[in-house]
Amino acid sequence: MKRRIRTLLAAAALPLVMVGMFLAARPAAAATMTRVTNFGNNPTNLNMYIYVPNNVAPRPALLVLVHYCSGSASGIFNGNGHDFVTAADRYGYIIVLPEATRSGSCFDVSTSGALKRDGGSDSTGIMSMVSYARQHYNIDSGRIVVSGFSSGAMMTNVLAAEYPDVFSAASAYSGVPAGCFATTGGSLWNSQCSGGQLIKTAQQWGDQARAMYPGYTGPYPRIQLWHGTTDTTLAYPNFGEEIKQWTNLHGLSQTPSFTDHPQSTWTRTRYGGTGNQAPVEGISISGVGHQLPMTGQLAYAITFLGLDGTTTASPSPSASPTRSPSPSPSPSASPSASPSRSPSPSPSPSSSPSSSPTPQGPGGCTATYRAINSWPGGFQAEVTVANGGSTAINGWTVRMTLASGQSISSLWNGVVTGSTGTVSVQNAAYNGTIAAGGTTTFGFTANGDGAATPTVTCSSM
Repeated sequence: MKRRIRTLLAAAALPLVMVGMFLAARPAAAATMTRVTNFGNNPTNLNMYIYVPNNVAPRPALLVLVHYCSGSASGIFNGNGHDFVTAADRYGYIIVLPEATRSGSCFDVSTSGALKRDGGSDSTGIMSMVSYARQHYNIDSGRIVVSGFSSGAMMTNVLAAEYPDVFSAASAYSGVPAGCFATTGGSLWNSQCSGGQLIKTAQQWGDQARAMYPGYTGPYPRIQLWHGTTDTTLAYPNFGEEIKQWTNLHGLSQTPSFTDHPQSTWTRTRYGGTGNQAPVEGISISGVGHQLPMTGQLAYAITFLGLDGTTTASPSPSASPTRSPSPSPSPSASPSASPSRSPSPSPSPSSSPSSSPTPQGPGGCTATYRAINSWPGGFQAEVTVANGGSTAINGWTVRMTLASGQSISSLWNGVVTGSTGTVSVQNAAYNGTIAAGGTTTFGFTANGDGAATPTVTCSSM
């Protein structure tokens, strides 16, 4: 009888044992993006989401990933930002995803509160999210970084300018300089900036960023900047203005230390260093509009931001910030090339951009040509128009003779007539007046061999 009872009990227990073995063999549930409420001061009612991978590192890095206009946290998490998520699963870092809740789902990078540290707008709420993550996880304070696309790229620039003591690195896809979108009257859209018509000197851009955190004298984050040459939403000249701003904040020349082409249509320039984490990097993508990042591009950002490491990276070899003008401070709409550390070997650096002054034409103005970027079948350049006279000029025209095979594909900060041979570029409505001793610039991209230098002459009224 006892033997029969033991047999029945053993038979009854067998399914339970098998169920236990099955449950033990099941893989752990995949980590998910989770909403966090009551995370701190949140004056503009942002939503906060966080992603903590199952294999979170003992001392993880923190990535703030900021979405585009009309976007959402889930949209960037599951869409064009998902490579950051799969990398988090591999390297164990944590992702915070702010979500704008206003109509249009753009982030505020325009109001006075948005453009001041702890000013009471979106950036304040985002920093509350960072503080929450630091309080609840053992975040490596030396590896708090930010990246964003479009509106998120603009916020990336703003956060890096307002909180340089918090963020160690930033990567912005299709953005504008910090402060470029400033408005009055409550609008969050600045057409002059979006159109690439807000042109300043490097010093002016640097001072505008420094004004967001008055009194700060420490270092600024290294930054990687991406832009497509045919972007019409946040026009391509903003790329060059970003480079001017961040080279000034790092106390660097606008002349690249290194230039290469990771892909045939990319031009990458590094400023203040030649390695994978140079203080400033710019990647210009020829023939691409407002559609970044594209497949494979986030891998470059992951490396540049230091997210593929496990400890705090050594500091970038940038100079201390300075309020004195960096070399070549004259305004320029043209971008200066391309960014970042790349997972693939880098080709040998190409020669530095060339410049070619030309004789003074009638009216006291001169034109100086400077090559900026080049790629197979195309190039980018800028022309500086200078008033060498003792009185202001009120209108200028540059005649530019292109080499055989060269043709202008796009031009900004001027009105062009013709595209091949000898072309004429007149001032735009907003940059025709140049004070005595002053300068302005226009930029362009062109098809053909960039090694051949066009001749330029200037006349003024």
